[in-house]
Amino acid sequence: MKNNSIFLVLLTFFLGISGLEAGDSAYFTDLGFSQDGKFYMFAQYGVNSQTLRPWTEIIAVDVQKNDYVPNGRIFYTHDRPVIAGQDGAGVMYGIISQNFELARRYGINFSRQGKPLYIAFAGDPALEGKAITFRDFESNSRYRAILNETVSGINDKAASSFTIQVEIINKDSLQRNVNVGTPQIRRPLIFANRIWQVLVSPEGNSLIFVIEMKRYSKDGPDIRYMVEALSLN
Repeated sequence: MKNNSIFLVLLTFFLGISGLEAGDSAYFTDLGFSQDGKFYMFAQYGVNSQTLRPWTEIIAVDVQKNDYVPNGRIFYTHDRPVIAGQDGAGVMYGIISQNFELARRYGINFSRQGKPLYIAFAGDPALEGKAITFRDFESNSRYRAILNETVSGINDKAASSFTIQVEIINKDSLQRNVNVGTPQIRRPLIFANRIWQVLVSPEGNSLIFVIEMKRYSKDGPDIRYMVEALSLN
């Protein structure tokens, strides 16, 4: 009983310094693109704040369709609590290894990670629902994006959907306007969304918007991630 108490104290301390103040926060991991930039894979992982069990999710995306590939979403929760001082990353590595065939099938190369074009920061305009701007200096393209969300209900009745309006101006000053997202999909328990990162594929033909979502939990908001993909071809 004494050892269990020490374990819980250490784990509570670890979760506190890791930023898991109330609910639990996911860690986003860029797993890379296929050689042609048409497919993208990412993972997120964390520790459930109630059960203390580590979990992970792996998702493979068809960039042109902006959708999961067939059977491209894998979710796993470990059957035992995390060891004090660990963040659940080990479970993610194990699940990636067990499902390597998914990466092989779509030509995902873990060394071909996205190049960051935008990373959110404290006081970021995206937090206030304002437009963000960023630039790809290699292609000399400029971008302006704004996430428009619709939220209904509160607490466990909350649900939301969104689209991202994207303005692209290429090196020849030609402008293209596109909407990214699926507004008809309403995500239960999600009450806030923002653009957290924007990544471009190594060949510059695919754009990935990493979305940070706040999910209602009785212990406080959980943080989760998803992506919206845009083909630049």
